[in-house]
Amino acid sequence: MLTRVALALPLLMLSAVFAVPSVAAAQSAVAQGVESKGRPYVKSEAMVPMRDGVKLHLVILRPQDSETGPPLPILLTRTPYGAEGSSEGVNRSKPELAQSGYIFVQGDIRGKYGSEGQFVMNRALMHVSGNRTDPKLVDESSDTYDTVEWMLKNLPNNNGRVGVLGVSYPGFLAMMAGVDHHPAVKAISPQAPMTNIWLGDDFFHNGAFRETYGYDYVLQLERAKDDQVVSMPDDTYDYFLKHVNFAGAAADAKMTELPTAKRFLAEPQYSPFWQAMAVETHLHTPEVPTLEVGGWFDQEDMWGPQEEYKHLRAEQSPSDPGHKVYLVEGPWNHGGWAGQGQKLGALDFGEPTGTEYRATIEAPFFELYLKDKPGFTLEDTASFRTGTDQWQHYAQWPPKVGFHPAKLFFGAQKTLSFTAPTAAYEAKYTADPASPVPYRARPIQSTYGKGSKWRTWLAEDQRFATSRPDQVAFALPVLDRDITVTGDIVADIFASTTGTDGDWVVKLIDAYPDDAPNGMGGYQMMVVDEIFRGRYRTGFEKAEPIKANAVEEYRWSLHGADHTFLKGHRMLVEVQSSWFPLYDRNPQTFVPNIMSAPASAYKAETITVYSSPRYPSHLEVLQPDDAQTAALK
Repeated sequence: MLTRVALALPLLMLSAVFAVPSVAAAQSAVAQGVESKGRPYVKSEAMVPMRDGVKLHLVILRPQDSETGPPLPILLTRTPYGAEGSSEGVNRSKPELAQSGYIFVQGDIRGKYGSEGQFVMNRALMHVSGNRTDPKLVDESSDTYDTVEWMLKNLPNNNGRVGVLGVSYPGFLAMMAGVDHHPAVKAISPQAPMTNIWLGDDFFHNGAFRETYGYDYVLQLERAKDDQVVSMPDDTYDYFLKHVNFAGAAADAKMTELPTAKRFLAEPQYSPFWQAMAVETHLHTPEVPTLEVGGWFDQEDMWGPQEEYKHLRAEQSPSDPGHKVYLVEGPWNHGGWAGQGQKLGALDFGEPTGTEYRATIEAPFFELYLKDKPGFTLEDTASFRTGTDQWQHYAQWPPKVGFHPAKLFFGAQKTLSFTAPTAAYEAKYTADPASPVPYRARPIQSTYGKGSKWRTWLAEDQRFATSRPDQVAFALPVLDRDITVTGDIVADIFASTTGTDGDWVVKLIDAYPDDAPNGMGGYQMMVVDEIFRGRYRTGFEKAEPIKANAVEEYRWSLHGADHTFLKGHRMLVEVQSSWFPLYDRNPQTFVPNIMSAPASAYKAETITVYSSPRYPSHLEVLQPDDAQTAALK
């Protein structure tokens, strides 16, 4: 299984793979006799002063006898999860790069593990671009600059070039290395980077609060200098239902004074505090070659790499190929490209996609920009198309040449069609906060707790949800041909509620035929999915009540996809109003702050989804032109 492969990676790169490193998993892999092969590396450590006098901890791994011979570039990963490393670890996690020879450096950020200073979650950019002297204005960009400056002067026989990479929080830190960058930073790879933790990454999605994740992650990172993983024995569905709202759960956990939890409770809207932490607003023309990496099944930071690519690509200069952004999207969960990448849960993609990516894209990328070695041939975007399970290469993302926009309309009798509706139809369901739709099959363990199925939930069979009465599913008949959808999938929904607030969850699902082989009969796989909190329909900065029984338009991105629904499968679009407890319950009665909504505010309401010439609810997709569709068959 992909998750088992990834969890067995040693400690040097574990923090770049998942949001939580696992010492036990790494030790277990060694205990089971995993052979150590490859180039031998030697470990050392250092405390490095920043411009304000705070010292940060570094772990350095360099090939044996590399202080003489050809100079080597430096590959830096900065992390809040504990800098560790070994020769065995670097050879297992990055075999291609380790064999080629690099000085691998991993560093603890401020306030975590071996580093001094105060930890600040996703520390906002503070310093003025180009100002390298003010000790009061420190951030992750300035700390990276100071770290690079020290490494160039103190790591013997380096070639003066630095690459920076990391996954998740370290992916955010890798992007910071490319903002007002040190001249020696020649290439960066933000992989599943935390980019905007209110709009679409870890803590909120379109205004809806990711309750279990916010609860677990803040407790893990902010209550101690090391990581303290949350693992409660209860079904978290019952736990968060019992405590009514996040304020109740936070009080129970005694976390109300932790810095990020305080912001959750006081500022659930897109306030200046959250806006200041946004990375994408600082991204313009790529300062250095940038390789963005993401997974179609990333349960934590799917939004980040697509959004960073979009902003960097928009201002990329065609006449300056030395400053370019690239995008890779594969069939992976969070950091899954660090493993073999052939399987995810019940899904089998037929080939080792992670191994392929590392050997043909990641390693050649750094070899080119840090060693001038040819072999990196990616033009712009590499996408693994699920369904047909084949790599596709595009001149940009979303692709334009060979594709055309299309709309998938909701229709009468809960049907779907690529033709606009000619008659009116209404689909109704009752959404009851007392019995919210779970986001994965119960029991639901803590995010990173013992036995948790968190890492594979986006690939989980959705039949447990589509069988419920508190949702509506629209479907195409069994397909008589393959249908491909690509690009940014957008939901445009016309709906009403008898309440004064509400959430909207839309899923695009591939329903396998009952006789599908390998135990996949009837399997329902989510292709894209996303939530939108109705109170923010006119702007994320201020919440507004919904007028009861009034038809409103809700439009939001379900994010990117590249998927073929095969002949014999069905296309489903499901609409529901809760996704619990990953997202907190919407009371469906407007209150100023859902974080502290009283129990009396939570009421069952009737939801109506409309399909008509006036209210044409639909999804927007890209489809291959006929010639390309025929060629793909």
